[in-house]
Amino acid sequence: MANKKTLVLGASENTSRYGNIALRRLRANGHEVVAIGRREGQVGDVVIHKSKPDEEGIDTVTMYMNEQNQKEYEDYILSLKPKRIIFNPGAENYTLAHKAEQQGVQTIEACTLVMLSTGQY
Repeated sequence: MANKKTLVLGASENTSRYGNIALRRLRANGHEVVAIGRREGQVGDVVIHKSKPDEEGIDTVTMYMNEQNQKEYEDYILSLKPKRIIFNPGAENYTLAHKAEQQGVQTIEACTLVMLSTGQY
């Protein structure tokens, strides 16, 4: 399986949060992870940033923030030119999805955890 550099938006140190579970599952599957959350922290070898780190080569953005909290990150996400954005349940954002699709970015309403466990990631 190819390493898909993934930005987890809504990462958390709280082990019961889906952003944390996804981050750990992505790492366990050998994917490089960039993490952004509401608070700085660290999960395993991944630092959670509060800022918008300067990154290149992002394949996938997986969203664990609701639409309201995504607003400040929309331009940043589009500037990364990801191949796809996964809108996990509760993170649907039709405005951002439309903007992304206009730039040739694939958008998916799905669960990253299910995609990983079924080999669809």
